[in-house]
Amino acid sequence: MPSQQYINRYKKLNPAEISDGEYLVYWMQASQRVEQNHALEFAIEWANDLKAPLVVFFGITDDYPDANERHYAFMLHGLKEVSRQLEKRGIQIIVRYESPEKGIVAFVNNSQGVVTDRGYTKIQRSWRTEISETLDIPFYQVETEVVVPIEVVSEKREYAARTIRPKINKHLDTYMAAVEQRRLDNPSLSLKFEGLDISDPEAILGQLNIDRSVSPVNNYIGGYSEAIKHLDDFIKNKLSHYDVKRDDPTTNYLSNMSPYLQFGQISPIEIALKVQNADATDSAKKAYIEELIVRRELSMNFCYYDENYDNLDCIPGWARETLDAHRQDPRQHVYSFEVFENAETHDPYWNAAQREMMKTGKMHGYMRMYWGKKILEWTADPAEAFQIALRLNNKYELDGRNPNGYAGVAWCFGNHDRAWPEREVFGKVRYMNANGLKRKFDADAYIDKVTKL
Repeated sequence: MPSQQYINRYKKLNPAEISDGEYLVYWMQASQRVEQNHALEFAIEWANDLKAPLVVFFGITDDYPDANERHYAFMLHGLKEVSRQLEKRGIQIIVRYESPEKGIVAFVNNSQGVVTDRGYTKIQRSWRTEISETLDIPFYQVETEVVVPIEVVSEKREYAARTIRPKINKHLDTYMAAVEQRRLDNPSLSLKFEGLDISDPEAILGQLNIDRSVSPVNNYIGGYSEAIKHLDDFIKNKLSHYDVKRDDPTTNYLSNMSPYLQFGQISPIEIALKVQNADATDSAKKAYIEELIVRRELSMNFCYYDENYDNLDCIPGWARETLDAHRQDPRQHVYSFEVFENAETHDPYWNAAQREMMKTGKMHGYMRMYWGKKILEWTADPAEAFQIALRLNNKYELDGRNPNGYAGVAWCFGNHDRAWPEREVFGKVRYMNANGLKRKFDADAYIDKVTKL
């Protein structure tokens, strides 16, 4: 039986029973790390019970939704480090150029069972469903990308941070604990399999038939060790001022954890525990934990319980009604997708935000709110605006294409928010303007900062 640290984190996805086989498989997908990975440790514990070696499988598909060369490069550098870390623990990883839902089924012919991690987007859930209906060996899912398991928190879509916060907080003492790292009794390094040489990410990247319209960035390199560098720097030099300086994009007081969390290269629990134990003010730590756990896990709740998370139908009824009532309002500016993408609007602050995202793979969070609001204001139709914002966010952001990204875009259209005084175009949806930026920080200095990137 699994130990207590997995309670409410694991679920058997099919009714199959253990069969004869030479090894156990962990299909790594959402949680691309070795440290603080409940799914990996669950698989090791199970393999030890079976007296079997454990093999990790990772499948690479060319057509992951909205992924391009920037995302694949970041992921492959992370997998290179995963391979080295697994080898130190006697575990072999097999990376194959195969769509995961097909590749894993073919790979497990001689396996006793399969463990996987958990994802919340449509493609991640559809893969797991398809595999569960195909495999004739036990298939377990272990949730490790949230601090508190999603169904422990709530059985429905939560309205806002204020409704989910108390539900998360009452479970934090139970779930915000490091997972025990176990030794694999039967190493798998001597087993023979065919796979890609993950020690050369650039060579693999060159083989892929992927969208190459967006180049990799140098400021964020994939991998757990890189995540730790950013985290240690944040805790040492920035955390104490996070609560008062996080909304100023002219400074750099963010943790930069979101790309690493997006690819599962670092555990939110590890981040939370290090922040909690840091030498910083309680207000700074509380502000960061709010973003890392409450806001991030609200986005998981949103994507899990609302299948329309990627279109305008996801926003609450009051927001849909008010935007529809103002659909015919005159817009002072109306731009095409191409104008937005090329940062050619009349607004130098918006253009700077777009260029920051294109150049670095990440936009400051405060500017991303302004950026999304203005796309709504400068597009003829709210549904079109939603898709433009989502398309740009997913294309250029290293932390796009995930629940946080979908929830962030939806927030700009009224999701997880309340009604505000009514105005043209926005109706009762929250409004932002350039004067608000200038009151908050030196907006012209932000343009200068982006220009120098």
